[in-house]
Amino acid sequence: MAAKKPVAPGQTRPMPPESFTDALSARYMPAPEVLKWVRAEILTEGGQLHNPDHEHLEYADIQFLWAPEGFNKQGRTVLGQCEEVTFRCGPWQKGRQQQQMADWFGMVPQFLITLDASYCLTCSDVEFCALVDHELYHAAQELDEFGQPAFNKYGLPKLCMRGHDVEEFIGVVRRYGPGVDVQRLIDAAKGAPEVAKLNIARACGTCLLRAA
Repeated sequence: MAAKKPVAPGQTRPMPPESFTDALSARYMPAPEVLKWVRAEILTEGGQLHNPDHEHLEYADIQFLWAPEGFNKQGRTVLGQCEEVTFRCGPWQKGRQQQQMADWFGMVPQFLITLDASYCLTCSDVEFCALVDHELYHAAQELDEFGQPAFNKYGLPKLCMRGHDVEEFIGVVRRYGPGVDVQRLIDAAKGAPEVAKLNIARACGTCLLRAA
């Protein structure tokens, strides 16, 4: 097994099996150790990395999966992905997929978070924690017609998928600091605008309208 890296005094972060160092033997594998760590350190009050933004996930059906590698989407490398588990297919395809989930996890979870094992083997503690927290933000709580958190008839939070939005980015940056792309955004915001307001007004005809 690969050596585990310390996250906080007395704690260790979950690491992918050493088999993921060999591209020929790497295969998708359930990661119950990640779920155990997430519940202890992020979802539970008193955990070293407790995030109250995720309190609606305390009893959620979430599972984690190691993937051999990431993939490219719209020009960016995907290192982690949260998805709501649904089966929009025919009966046999649905049966196969449900059976695979049951074989992996003993049940069909509501949410599945897949992590790039090759990345997680080499990334820093901060990068790993930020990646996991980022994916957890996508499992959000529904809002009712008044914009308040929604609950089901059992009093449990109603959950849904949240896309990439400002709230999610703020949460991760607040907790772990800005990544490279966010830092570029911060640096751009600190500088003076490259295009003067007067030039914009002239190009859009605003100055002419005011003069008239």
